[in-house]
Amino acid sequence: MEENKTTPNLVVDLCGLSLKNPVIAASGTFGFGEEIEPFYDPSILGGFCTKGLTRRPRPGNSGIRLQETRAGLMNSIGLQNPGIEAFVRDILPRIRRFGTAIIANVGGETMEDYVAACYEVSKSSVDMVELNISCPNVKHGGMAFGIDPDVAAKVVRSVKRSCRKPLMVKLSPNAPDIVAVARACEKAGADALSLINTISGLAIDVHARRPVFANVTAGLSGPAIKPIALRMTRDVSKAVSIPVVGMGGIETGEDAAAFIMAGAAAIQVGTAGLVRPDTCQRIIAELLEFMSREDIGSLSEIRGII
Repeated sequence: MEENKTTPNLVVDLCGLSLKNPVIAASGTFGFGEEIEPFYDPSILGGFCTKGLTRRPRPGNSGIRLQETRAGLMNSIGLQNPGIEAFVRDILPRIRRFGTAIIANVGGETMEDYVAACYEVSKSSVDMVELNISCPNVKHGGMAFGIDPDVAAKVVRSVKRSCRKPLMVKLSPNAPDIVAVARACEKAGADALSLINTISGLAIDVHARRPVFANVTAGLSGPAIKPIALRMTRDVSKAVSIPVVGMGGIETGEDAAAFIMAGAAAIQVGTAGLVRPDTCQRIIAELLEFMSREDIGSLSEIRGII
């Protein structure tokens, strides 16, 4: 007679926030949650990151915004969003009904933008703020805030002073030394880190003899970047003492388990959810099946073992 096994425990503590499971829908791929309702109930998720929000509304980039590659997706959306004020006033009250953690992803072009936007959204009922420091610093030639450890630390320190919710900082893989940036953000007051954001790439229309995207370069995500994301998740989680949320090419429950083994407290799923809208739901089920099959009672048993 087969022995009855206890259902694995998927609960995760992220900066004092209790998540029912480690699966979080990534920013930019889930909208504000309402878009996914025809496919499954968003309340099953551990949480979700909102579409990137800025201090003022943005129309986004012109021209082509998405292009598939053989093992991923390139995007140049340009942070199209309704702005913090409209989000807090019109959208947030509706999506609180989902009963899962809402993480507000925030971007900006100047230090002042970041500070003001994070302060305003943190006064609302969101559960956490995810600071996207991959945005271009328009006052310094367009280089992303997250490339240089000193600049990243300055942004985090400034935002942290007035942010009323736990602050998670989203790191760019395009930094020469992502571990140095991670350590600088932790020292500056970040409560958690998320990584990786998209990898800078180029697509060329050989018939038109010009770049596919109006901004020339674009961000690559999807299965192609998973080995890089896993390596960076492990490197950063070994170097800091705050929680790390891993992402990059996750498509299955075993992918999620790999990131947990690399040190991630939780994971985010992005591109795969665009390809197949029910991906997050499936990953939760597959992770449970994997843990049951491998006789793993809780994620703490495998977290950071690599």
